[in-house]
Amino acid sequence: MKTNTLLLGLALLLAACADDNSKLRTYDNNDLELAVGNAAKMTCTCRFVMEMDEAYCKDWVRASPNVARFNIDLEKKVVDASAFISWTARAHYVDDLHGCVLE
Repeated sequence: MKTNTLLLGLALLLAACADDNSKLRTYDNNDLELAVGNAAKMTCTCRFVMEMDEAYCKDWVRASPNVARFNIDLEKKVVDASAFISWTARAHYVDDLHGCVLE
């Protein structure tokens, strides 16, 4: 009886987790899309959550190869990142509880 209850609970938990995968961001194995998303999110976090200066954040986020470029809007608390013109991402600061999120 305990095993059946445990299996039922596990099945319900898995169903709840798999309920809405449409909200998940997928990258289709595209490293450049992932790189710009990471640059936007991590730069936003560095600048607006950690409150570090732009030079520090630029070094902290740098990847190898360093293909992503970013622009920080201090007034709107938004970071736009791009790589080779075609790939872009934007992250914005929400609040102290949620930090930065990708749009």
